Formats: sequence, structure tokens, C-alpha cells
Amino acid sequence: MTTCTECGADVALHDDAEAGEIVDCTTCGAELEVIDVSPPVLEKAPELEEDWGE
Repeated sequence: MTTCTECGADVALHDDAEAGEIVDCTTCGAELEVIDVSPPVLEKAPELEEDWGE
């Protein structure tokens, strides 16, 4: 269990969560990236930018 960086709600990670995985906050809907699993650390997931095929 860890905390959403956007709203402060508890976010449960499954047992096999890995760094780099994207999880959703069930309270506010924010997309969060798992930075570390021991201890669990979340940050707001980076926005996907359009590359226009470049």
C-alpha cells in the first residue's frame, strides 16, 4: 500500500508490481508510475506526447 501523489488516497499495488509499471488511483483516476517497489514509491506518470511518426 502506498499513497497517491495527486489526492493522497491509499493505492494498493499487487504483489508482483514492477518499477516502470503504470497504475491508476481508484479515487481520483490519476495515472501513476511505480518508481520503486521496496518501499513502494509512486510519481505522476509522464504524459504521452505525439511524435507524428518521427
